[in-house]
Amino acid sequence: MKVWIDTNVILDVLCNRPEFVDVSADVWKQCEVHNIEGYVSSLSILNIVYIMRKELTQEKISDIVRQLSMIFNVVDLKADDITKATNLPFSDYEDAVQSVGASRVKAQYIVTRNIKDYKGSKVPAIKPSELLERL
Repeated sequence: MKVWIDTNVILDVLCNRPEFVDVSADVWKQCEVHNIEGYVSSLSILNIVYIMRKELTQEKISDIVRQLSMIFNVVDLKADDITKATNLPFSDYEDAVQSVGASRVKAQYIVTRNIKDYKGSKVPAIKPSELLERL
């Protein structure tokens, strides 16, 4: 099963968000042991580094990027993705870009806590807990 992992699911684990960390960590684990193919946008990696840069050393950030690259398939952002995203009915452009990437890799689901943000997506969005129930 191919799934697209939204930035918030990754940050749930990295930021140890109490109400979300357990289920998001389980999704990570399923990707790590190859029960599912987890895909993440290079845009997500950039956003994660930007968010965490004030709290972590450069060495720790480098370790996180290496770890993410070993667990998830990091998908490059293409110029065509940016153009396609502008034509989608999304209120948040970044979510539109994520949806385009998920569609390009033929992901079955976008795994996110923010289902409503992906109403206009061709790839259905599901919560991390729903993904785990489907395994």
